[in-house]
Order: sequence, then structure tokens, then C-alpha cells
Amino acid sequence: MSHGHDPRKVLASAGYSIEDWSPVTSGESGAAVFRDEDATRYAKCVPAAEAAALKTEHDRVQWLAGRRVPGPQVLDWHSGEAGALLITTAVPGVPADQLSATDLRAAWEHIADAVRGLHALPAQNCPFDRGLDMMVPLARDVVGRDAVNPEFLSVEQQHTPPHELLARLEPEIARMLAYEAADTVVCHGDLCLPNIVVDPETLKVSGFIDLGRLGTADRYADLSLLLANAREAWEDEEQALAADTLFAARYGLALDRDRLDFYLHLDPLTWG
Repeated sequence: MSHGHDPRKVLASAGYSIEDWSPVTSGESGAAVFRDEDATRYAKCVPAAEAAALKTEHDRVQWLAGRRVPGPQVLDWHSGEAGALLITTAVPGVPADQLSATDLRAAWEHIADAVRGLHALPAQNCPFDRGLDMMVPLARDVVGRDAVNPEFLSVEQQHTPPHELLARLEPEIARMLAYEAADTVVCHGDLCLPNIVVDPETLKVSGFIDLGRLGTADRYADLSLLLANAREAWEDEEQALAADTLFAARYGLALDRDRLDFYLHLDPLTWG
């Protein structure tokens, strides 16, 4: 928990009793996440200094809940001197990273369908932006502050200075902006397996969670993270390539490896 932030005070200031909630995890920065006793609601608490960032997540959850894409619903929002609090419905099921490789393989086409459904939302109606005009300056800022988390980098990149990793991407930006302009969709923004909840019985997607980065971008901003993250779940390279092929066929596109690589290498430089 950062800055001595006490989430119990945030819950209490909004009229909730800490006894009714159990801690789940500490999220990015100073966020603390709790689940209620019957696991139907989640509470995310942040220090007052981070209230604006949590409000952007509130707005995204609320916006997506009005579309035909499964996800959480906002139940309550509170912001004050003690901090800010977002309460949402729990999405029933298990995060996809908790599935066995066999079950993930069985869920994989359903995941492709759900991602395609999200990306099919009319991008012009989405008020949130996470395109390159926003993400590249963010990466420059994070790298400039020497704030890149090495754990987010791939093993082969962990020994390369982040400013060098960013310099490798710079010559590609103009070309990627042209792709983005021609192919902007509503992206999840952090589309990895823990943020895709699956019904363990049917193996269909119950919903997308952790929507703080949702916004319009090149679809490859999502696809790069999902395919790379799923690679860790498959048993070998052959299975991973087969999964990529199956996903692409079900989603309905031929994978562009240059775009996959660009976004996969940009993303870790934007968290800091």
C-alpha cells in the first residue's frame, strides 16, 4: 500500500464496514481491491491523489456496461479526503489464466469471439482514446523518468536499457500511426488472460474486467498482449503457433507480425 494509504478509511467514509470485505490483491500503484462476503461485489480503493485515475476506470466500466459486451457494472462511486472508492459487480467465473491448457484451448474460440465483439463496437462512439498519440508520449515519459518496471519486459529485453528499447520503436511510429488511422477499434487496453473471465462449465467468456485502459486504438494493441500472454499457458511453441492460427481464423484476420511485435514492445514502456 503506498503513502500509508488506509483503504479501510475509504470504505468507512463511504458508509461500508471493512468486516464485510476481504482483501483480494494490491493492484497497480496504491490501489487495494476487496471482495464482499458472497463474492458478488468488488471494491477498489485508492488514495485521494489517485482518485482521478480511478474515476477514468469508473467512466469506462459505465460506458462499456451500456454496450453489448459482457463486463462489470458500476454499483457505487465515492471520492473524498480519505480517497476514492469504486464498487462494481463481480463477473462470475474464473480468470482465463487459471484454466488448464486443455480448458484454455477449449475456451480459445469463445475468447476470439468475445474480443471480436469488443472490437466491433463503433469506435467513433467511444469517448476514450488510447491511441499512439497518447501512448507514445506516455512511454517517453515513463522511460525518461527511468520508471519502467523490468518485470513487465520480456526476459530477452530485461538487460537492454529502456531508452534503447524505445529508440528501436521510434522509426516504426509513423507507419504504425498510418495503420491505426485505417484500423481503429475499441480496445480493452490490457487484454491479458487474468482480465478475461470465463465460465468454468461452458468455457464461454463471462466478461472483461480491469477496464482502466479501455479506449480506441489499433486492434493489435490488444491482440499482441493476448497472444503473448497466452503463450505462457501453452505447452510448447508448436501449440502456441497453432493457437495463434486458430485465433486469427476465428477472429477473421491474417496476423501482421510487425504490428504484433511493435505493440508488444511498446506496452511495457507505458506502465510506470
